[in-house]
Amino acid sequence: MIQISDSAQSHFRKLIERESLPGLGVRLAAVHPGTSKADVRLEFAEPRDLQGDEWAIDCDGFTLWLDGDSTRFLDGAEIDYVTQSTGGQLQIRAPKIKGEAPEASASLVERVRWLIEFEINPQLAQHRGNVALQEITADGVVLLRFGGGCHGCGMADVTLKQGIEKTLIEKVPGVTAVRDATDHDTGSAPYIPR
Repeated sequence: MIQISDSAQSHFRKLIERESLPGLGVRLAAVHPGTSKADVRLEFAEPRDLQGDEWAIDCDGFTLWLDGDSTRFLDGAEIDYVTQSTGGQLQIRAPKIKGEAPEASASLVERVRWLIEFEINPQLAQHRGNVALQEITADGVVLLRFGGGCHGCGMADVTLKQGIEKTLIEKVPGVTAVRDATDHDTGSAPYIPR
């Protein structure tokens, strides 16, 4: 389930011993799991802080409490403590925290939404922009609405044709074209004015 290296256990044990609170352990939870904003929250916890649905993982000298609702997103997670020339650093790798891409048998809508959420919008966010799925026609044409810095942007057509459409057609079988359904004249804060 979760792998905690000996160096990470030693690091936690030292911190816990300094606090000298009976039953103090470490609680691990996924925050915003299954989304592109997913992250891991790691905190010290006393038995009275627990919700009651945690899974207990016995470690060398302390207990790691895994939030019950987070288990499927933290399955396969690795916690390590790496010593570097500038000091030590705790590293947590949780490959399933953002969820898993839909299977090829999932609906076209699910597969398109996944790619928009986890690949396209994070790139557009660099320019304060985003896209939202409006519709997918019966013949596989995806209609999108631009928002944020992309709404009214002079480069929206280039972004659509050379970036978004190319990505969706290449990575989502069944998508035949991508069209912009945005009224760009109403954009109030375009990244590049028209």
